[in-house]
Amino acid sequence: MTVHVDTVTAAAATPDAPQPYRELGLKDDEYARIREILGRRPTDAELAMYSVMWSEHCSYKSSKVHLRYFGQTTTDAMKASMLAGIGENAGVVDIGDGWAVTFKVESHNHPSYVEPYQGAATGVGGIVRDIMAMGARPIAVMDQLRFGAADHPDTRRLVDGIVRGVGGYGNSLGLPNVGGETVFDASYQGNPLVNALCAGVMRVEDLHLAFASGTGNKIILFGARTGLDGIGGVSVLASDTFAGDESGAGRKKLPAVQVGDPFAEKVLIECCLELYHAGLVVGIQDLGGAGLSCATSELAAAGDGGMHIDLDRVPLRAAGMTAAEILSSESQERMCAVVTPENVDAFMAVCKKWDVLASVIGEVTDGERLVITWRGETVVDVPPRTVAHEGPVYERPVERPADQDALNLATTDSLPRPKTGDELRATLFQMLASPQLCSRRWITEQYDRYVRGNTVLAEHADAGVVRIDEESGRGIALATDASGRYTRLDPYTGAQLALAEAFRNVATTGATPKAVTNCLNFGSPEDPGVMWQFQQAVRGLADGCVALGIPVTGGNVSFYNQTGQTAILPTPVVGVLGVIDDVHRRIPTGFGTEPGETLILLGETHDEFGGSIWAQVAHDHLGGLPPKVDFAREQLIADVLSIGSRDGMISAAHDISEGGLIQTVVEAALAGETGVRLVLPEDADPFVALFSESAGRVLVAVPRNEEIRFTQMLSARELPWTRIGVVDEGSDELEVQGQFSVALTDLRDTFEGTLPKLFGNAEH
Repeated sequence: MTVHVDTVTAAAATPDAPQPYRELGLKDDEYARIREILGRRPTDAELAMYSVMWSEHCSYKSSKVHLRYFGQTTTDAMKASMLAGIGENAGVVDIGDGWAVTFKVESHNHPSYVEPYQGAATGVGGIVRDIMAMGARPIAVMDQLRFGAADHPDTRRLVDGIVRGVGGYGNSLGLPNVGGETVFDASYQGNPLVNALCAGVMRVEDLHLAFASGTGNKIILFGARTGLDGIGGVSVLASDTFAGDESGAGRKKLPAVQVGDPFAEKVLIECCLELYHAGLVVGIQDLGGAGLSCATSELAAAGDGGMHIDLDRVPLRAAGMTAAEILSSESQERMCAVVTPENVDAFMAVCKKWDVLASVIGEVTDGERLVITWRGETVVDVPPRTVAHEGPVYERPVERPADQDALNLATTDSLPRPKTGDELRATLFQMLASPQLCSRRWITEQYDRYVRGNTVLAEHADAGVVRIDEESGRGIALATDASGRYTRLDPYTGAQLALAEAFRNVATTGATPKAVTNCLNFGSPEDPGVMWQFQQAVRGLADGCVALGIPVTGGNVSFYNQTGQTAILPTPVVGVLGVIDDVHRRIPTGFGTEPGETLILLGETHDEFGGSIWAQVAHDHLGGLPPKVDFAREQLIADVLSIGSRDGMISAAHDISEGGLIQTVVEAALAGETGVRLVLPEDADPFVALFSESAGRVLVAVPRNEEIRFTQMLSARELPWTRIGVVDEGSDELEVQGQFSVALTDLRDTFEGTLPKLFGNAEH
């Protein structure tokens, strides 16, 4: 018997009447299509499944037409080392010697606004389970955080809760947090971004994928019990904008935020790894967004048969749950496995050993439908692909924003610039103290960066480096970057600048960049201007990957990041994975590891201040065009850094980006606790030389006895370079010759004092 819900007979009959499916985030035409697929009215449970799986967050219905460009531009050569890519839980890359690495970045933005601690914590938990589902041991996390104005009253609540949530969950799992970014900008007020990345490592043969094959194979749900938390998270909370009033409308969505238990997840990790190593799993899927609706429909859709699920066998932690609620719950710390009948007892024994609750909730059938029963009645009978993969695909209107030309014409040329040494010195202190460039130490010291003992670089580093093989010293480098300001000025170039910086940051460690992941955070897709930004950013990122020869292995799209009519700055977050053969030769950031180091600037500096931090801090200005990108130059710099690392010619390196050369010098001098003397080229404008944000530049420290060999290599490879100064280990000052000098203690006090003053007394 099939139980139907008497929803509506026809949406068009009474278009203005309240419709239950609209409360679930479905449009009238989407509901009509569901009826067409089924040939009848959907049940409550079916309606719940379609609503969550056809949500923007799960189905990518507004982004699919543009995301296809990644596949169209990825060559066979780029995919040569890719074991799993777009469409899987996470991308997987073969890094040699039988090792594979999986990594991905995802968003948990709206839940983190509604309930900052749990929203951020479960964001970390969710991405960790994606990595677990590939068969890997998670080894490191990173975070990309965006908040509103630092001095806004609500920012304190969000910073406190989100930072504690990221740290609390990751630290409890015993995963080092090896880097990321924290940005403050008024556009994120009421809509913070919380993007979490996780990387895992496995032997190549241990790769697992999400599919349900083999008639008679059992479906086992294991991990935490299923409760009422997280219901509507992907369909209502993540796939809609906030109201924008002051009534706390966003906070009314509180029940849609999941509640995490990192200690349960830690045990689940070890349980999964033992199950994999024992060969007890045919296919596996984590339960994150859309819960059982996602796990069952995606496993069935990717398999070679149908599936039957009995919801009465699902362990619950709340009384009176309906079938729709059980299917929609996003309760954390749950996994779903496909297991052959002869392995069920062994599977259960491993779960019992780790005290992980496990239940056989169904099996693979020889049909082509996903059938779910509850209390002896059929509540779902659907073709699984229509739920998981055949949702609506929208070609949203795309239109260049009306204000785009005016924005690009509003250059920085008319803005007053510092000219004298005293003015340059004052500008340096103004920028160092700003929330845009000040030290993030107050945040990062709340994270455990070195747990497990395999972190090689994290603090004071452009990229995190983690050892994966004790015997050989093989390791990986990870970096994530984004610039909403650049992307607002030119989405195509802005996305490429994020890619170029993440690529360069990995290269500064001596690692070779291998693969890309991304999390694309934008406003409402129903706004043609937002869709233009998205389209251009996707194309810029895809074209940049082709130029660099590295593939996008997967990612996440987060739309509806806006409050009322105010969208966030378009923010494509780009993560790059690199490989280093021996972590002992990684390049640190801090100066002073060798006596008498020479400072050499790789690349060229131009008068490029559109979207710069100087324009923001000194003039509250956003306009003009962002710096130009040259991927051939980026690749050349990466090659030089790799050779310099391998041959011992570089003792320190630091990417030049936001804040320009002087910001880079200050950070590297403070990291090494050593004085520096800069000598700017005679024909250079000191302001441009110090504060320009031209891309494709790295500052390296070279041991005195390696300078000739290193510079000869640079000239032979036709990479522009400039001898820019020396490390003065006997000094406690930063001197810009002919302009100003400043004590390192004054720089440190300024650099590190801002966030503790703003947030240091937040209640924990």
